[in-house]
Amino acid sequence: MLTRIDHIGIACFDLDRTVEFYRATYGFEVFHSEVNEEQGVREAMLKINDTSDGGASYLQLLEPIREDSTVAKWLAKNGEGVHHIAFGTADVDAEAAGIRDKGVRVLYEEPRRGSMGSRITFLHPKDCHGVLTELVTSAPVESPEH
Repeated sequence: MLTRIDHIGIACFDLDRTVEFYRATYGFEVFHSEVNEEQGVREAMLKINDTSDGGASYLQLLEPIREDSTVAKWLAKNGEGVHHIAFGTADVDAEAAGIRDKGVRVLYEEPRRGSMGSRITFLHPKDCHGVLTELVTSAPVESPEH
């Protein structure tokens, strides 16, 4: 079962400049930042609010660190903007299997490591009305890491 909007991923050319925009305009602060070598991005998670299931909702700002990364290719084609939407679930494996059984293509055979130690997979945008969709099982978060 999907429990919340975990985050909205926003692709950007300059992470620091984009973080400053969200800080100055909306007062959002960086909750967590990291480099994900596997996905070829530097990212910042801006916490929007806590949710009733013990999780939270975030904006995830993504800057490519390699030209061959998926986000770099997406930016070259589309420019900055909303890249994907992510839904939280207690069991990404079971959720992905159930959605696959309904005919939606799941992009990873096995979930991968995502932000803050989460487990993630993506659904093909052509099967989701043009929206790249991520499924996320969050890791327990004790305190912010910067």
